[in-house]
Amino acid sequence: MDKNKILGITIPLQSKQDILEKIIKYLSSPKGFFHIISLNPENLVIAQKNQKFKKIVETAQIKIIDGAGIVMAGRLLNLSLKRLTGVDLMKDLINLASSMRLRVLLIGGQPNLALELSDCYNEQFPKAKFKGLYGLRNVKNPVFDEEVRIFSIVRSFKPQLTFVAFGSPDQELWIERHRKELSGSVVMGVGGAFNYLSNSVRRAPLFMQKLGLEWLFRLINQPWRSKRQLRLLKFIYLVFKEKWIKN
Repeated sequence: MDKNKILGITIPLQSKQDILEKIIKYLSSPKGFFHIISLNPENLVIAQKNQKFKKIVETAQIKIIDGAGIVMAGRLLNLSLKRLTGVDLMKDLINLASSMRLRVLLIGGQPNLALELSDCYNEQFPKAKFKGLYGLRNVKNPVFDEEVRIFSIVRSFKPQLTFVAFGSPDQELWIERHRKELSGSVVMGVGGAFNYLSNSVRRAPLFMQKLGLEWLFRLINQPWRSKRQLRLLKFIYLVFKEKWIKN
């Protein structure tokens, strides 16, 4: 498979079908650790300074191009990239869980959100089994008893799909620290996906999604994100710098 790099991160050229086939193959014979990471401009900028996070991103079994900014950067660098958002892949995997009768664990999000979402999925997809956990009050400084409880449930429930909603890069760092406990499950950090899938937070209108303007919609509705958007400006600077160096 041909591979390309943006800001030092290898980005495989693969379709959604390729990704789903790889996941299905793993689920048919789950061995070892399987990590899905969503790439966006913000976490590519974080990876420039956080070498531990960069290594986690680089070695993930699957990387999806979540942010429209990555696609635009690809065009500038003469790379043909296809976008697949974390929310949309999670929807596909929930449907896959139903068809394959999988056990699915949802960890994180706002209090009770994972539990409420799992209850809805159990009603909507009775062939699969869903369980939701609030997770950690502070992922940067987890309480020992909280993690003991989480992994006690992991051992008894034996999830085949695990979605972790702690926000990036904290969720990826936490998943990596517990790769042994999460072995045998497809594990994906999903950020705010629980909010969108439960309709507790509105997703951008379809036309804004197609134009790659979801970041603007979120900024308008969540102005506290303004500091985070500074990383988008840095990403643009770094991509143009990379373009200039290549030329």
